[in-house]
Amino acid sequence: MARTALDGITVLELASYVSGPYAGMMLADLGAEVIKIESPDGGDPFRGWGAAEYSATFGSVNRNKKSVVLDLKTDAGRDAARTLAATADVLIENYRVGTMDRLGLGYKDLAAANPRLIYCSVTAFGPTGPYAARPGYDTVGQAMGALLSVLTEMDEPRAMGISLSDHLTGMMAAYGILGAICARERTGRGQRVETSLLSSTLAFLGENAARYFEDGEVPDRKTRNRTAQVYAFVAGDGKPFVIHLSSPNKFWAGLCRVAGRADWIEDDRFARAAGRRRHYDMLEAELSAIFRTKPRAHWLDALLEADVPSGPLYALDEALADPQVQHLGMIREIPHPKVGSVKLIGGGVTLSDTPADIRTAAPLHGEHTEEILARIGRAAKSGAAE
Repeated sequence: MARTALDGITVLELASYVSGPYAGMMLADLGAEVIKIESPDGGDPFRGWGAAEYSATFGSVNRNKKSVVLDLKTDAGRDAARTLAATADVLIENYRVGTMDRLGLGYKDLAAANPRLIYCSVTAFGPTGPYAARPGYDTVGQAMGALLSVLTEMDEPRAMGISLSDHLTGMMAAYGILGAICARERTGRGQRVETSLLSSTLAFLGENAARYFEDGEVPDRKTRNRTAQVYAFVAGDGKPFVIHLSSPNKFWAGLCRVAGRADWIEDDRFARAAGRRRHYDMLEAELSAIFRTKPRAHWLDALLEADVPSGPLYALDEALADPQVQHLGMIREIPHPKVGSVKLIGGGVTLSDTPADIRTAAPLHGEHTEEILARIGRAAKSGAAE
């Protein structure tokens, strides 16, 4: 088998729910050995979000890992964790601020014993500051980081159907860790990596923020729609689809011809992008009425023929059945000791020489305790795992 990108890298994960585990999973997909430290009383709470034999929610962010049960409330458990950290390359934690220090597992303590350790802390609002001690979960990060304000109507707000800030923060954590691994190749030293729901979410809004800094206008859900000429319509058969015109004028001309309004191409109100932005609401209403006259397949075929960027607005089951998704091999079926096999979505990147892969489903609770503790000369029943 080809070597993986992170072959030989060992990661300790002391994290639960989404953000920290998602970062660990991304590193595991790239070939790192990720040892997930879990408590004796059921482990990561996400294990309880599903069937007893297999929680799909837990499984979605914990594939390719090894599970070790350690009781960090005991001296033996904390000592075992410190011993594992002494030879690890990376540690990921998303406890409340101050918890790891109280356990004697803070960055200063562990880096003193292992100067090459890359120690990643994921928090809600950052390690210091007026909100550092507050609890925070995904939707709070979306809201306070202003992401939700460009995804919903502020006068009728709706929470999102995906944990966007959690996943963004996990990606930012993995990004920081990979940067620290590269730096260590030059310096020989590890370092602390910090990210939070708040900082990751705001960083993701860089485009919106740059425009706000320039013109002072607070963006809302429709701001980018107007700027990038983005539309969503429902066709005559009730099926939704989207159009994204962006910059080239040829896309606008193609849309006009498909919609039967070639006269708009030379109309002074719409001939330039700035005018289309000013008249966005009018165009949206006019086009909406036109696109309700025929089924979605008709419009998408015509838009494709005119080379206009467009596509069906899929529900998840439709996306998974799409022939391009099937061609990309995004759906993976992985053996599982309790339920036979489980299906997962593959990673979003491919590497030609050091491939990322899903090798194993999420581990059973404590499945690898004996194997990992044996490396450091501990028995699973020594107290560390009780």
